[in-house]
Amino acid sequence: MEKINSLQEYCSNLTSYQRWSTREVKVGEVCVGGRNPIRIQSMTTTDTLNTKATIEQSIRMIEAGCEIVRITAPSIKEAENLKLIHRGLRELGYNTPLVADIHFTPNAAEVAARIVEKVRINPGNFADRKKFELHDYSDREYNNELDRISNRFSPLVKVCKEYGTAMRVGTNHGSLSDRILSRYGDTPMGMVESAMEFLRICEYWNYYGIILSMKASNTQVMVQAYRFLVKKMTDEGMNYPLHLGVTEAGDGEDGRIKSSVGIGSLLEDGIGDTIRVSLTEEPENEIPVAKILAERYEAGVNTYPLKPILSLPYDPYFHNRRKTIRVNNIGSEDVPRVFADISHMNMINPEDLAPLGYLYSKDKDKWHLSDQAVDYIYVGDRKVDFRLPGTLSVIQNSEAWGNNSFSFPLFEVDSYKKALARSDKLNFICLDEKIFTDELNHLLTQDRTLVIILKNSDDHSTIVQRKFIIDMINRGITTPVIINRYYNTKSNLEFLLHSSTDIGSLLIDGLGDGVWIDFDSDNGLVNQTVFGILQASRMRISKTEYISCPSCGRTLFDLQEITSNIREVTNHLKGVKIGIMGCIVNGPGEMADADYGYVGTGTGSISLYKGQDVVKKNIPTDKAVDALIDLIKEHGDWIDPVSV
Repeated sequence: MEKINSLQEYCSNLTSYQRWSTREVKVGEVCVGGRNPIRIQSMTTTDTLNTKATIEQSIRMIEAGCEIVRITAPSIKEAENLKLIHRGLRELGYNTPLVADIHFTPNAAEVAARIVEKVRINPGNFADRKKFELHDYSDREYNNELDRISNRFSPLVKVCKEYGTAMRVGTNHGSLSDRILSRYGDTPMGMVESAMEFLRICEYWNYYGIILSMKASNTQVMVQAYRFLVKKMTDEGMNYPLHLGVTEAGDGEDGRIKSSVGIGSLLEDGIGDTIRVSLTEEPENEIPVAKILAERYEAGVNTYPLKPILSLPYDPYFHNRRKTIRVNNIGSEDVPRVFADISHMNMINPEDLAPLGYLYSKDKDKWHLSDQAVDYIYVGDRKVDFRLPGTLSVIQNSEAWGNNSFSFPLFEVDSYKKALARSDKLNFICLDEKIFTDELNHLLTQDRTLVIILKNSDDHSTIVQRKFIIDMINRGITTPVIINRYYNTKSNLEFLLHSSTDIGSLLIDGLGDGVWIDFDSDNGLVNQTVFGILQASRMRISKTEYISCPSCGRTLFDLQEITSNIREVTNHLKGVKIGIMGCIVNGPGEMADADYGYVGTGTGSISLYKGQDVVKKNIPTDKAVDALIDLIKEHGDWIDPVSV
């Protein structure tokens, strides 16, 4: 058997779905990893000291399908109260395992480990305090630091081993310790090594009840970190189960899309044993999303039989876009283009383009473009009998194409070869093929005006479409590729999550110069979804991004209300990233990618950040949103909203 490229070692099989084989870890009566289903979990948002409210919310989560309930324990007081919560649930007939979420407080972790079925610790703040200071450690000094961490961490390991308590070592991108940042930088490698240091201590004590996570709000970083963790564990003969999640995903459609891009990309490659979708909403709202993501893989994945990939021509641990030529405004350094199908309409009028980002003012005979305006519309055999804005182009079937400056023909392979007329600027060729052939290779080599529409309507398309593009790369073909998917479902939520997984997983790897999704629903939903996927995968920014943590018992204000208030006044600031954090634990570190931060630092008190630097402290909550706007203005990122 030929040896596969070592870059590929994060995935058991890139051309045939397989779950990565992990050891089984017992969390109470729930087994994670091994041959068990992908487990669903979430986290309470109540004050842990409010026993009644926490029990009631836990029950709502459990009845929605939550299999593991996580509860914050910021101090010994809350850790001790877990006993009342645990007992109360058991007395009501609920045996769902509980997890104590620990930050900064090893002593609380040791108390909780004697009560609940699992503790979660963050290696970035379990034994360190983040000061954003870099140090030049010698090897000896670094090893001394590891000894210090071992002395701090080992007591918890011993308690967990004695009581049969499971542990999640959960690395978060934004809360890496100064020590890790000094040696490895703010990288997926640093995230992985942060967890591995703690994992090696566990193994020293012969404790193996461990689950690992590599969470980030940046989906590219999150996917790369999990992949690198799998490779690192494989190299060291380890196979611990993985808990997947995109941290601070936000709320609404954006939060669901972002979670699906990150979690779904990994599930597609068989990575992940338990998942939590982190939404700034009630925790029971997270469960249906997680269930749809997980259930897609319950019976495995049937795809077209493909030859194995023996050489991966890109680095899966570092994002780079596939190198392509530029055809018209597609490919090369241009942002991925967005396509919409309106060929089903009997007549095409200016008003029909409103859901696609183009508002026409009849009185002024003027077009208004939104930041989510599509780039190409497909009209089939129809014609457009009115003047379009200059940013919008038309695609027509080759037989109906009129050879004009604003429309371009769409061919099948056979019609392209027989065509007497082609555009000298841009020709689309629609491919249903699942195998990249010598014939296609020759055709694409000869014509540099071609752009591929790569179609697929299978239940799972990622493996097939990725293999097709990889074969193109390995043959040196630089023709741009538009990812085209058709979805046949009556559920808008299922469409949203599945398309985010399928398209997002390709974009994460830099594969795709445009997106064309077909779904039997209103064009507005499809268009918003496409732009949402592009934003979540960091490939095309079209709106404000909110890095908003899910609420928990540490939260110092109403996260859902404040997030809504901030969104209402800032959602026109295209490309600006705003972090909204309920407490200092999820503060400057967790919102590492944000331009501005709104962080709870006390009851009724807010601090504002520019990047990771606090610039205004102790602002009353009722004045904090206005103060945030003033801060954005001070740094030149504010623009007044435009009324249409």
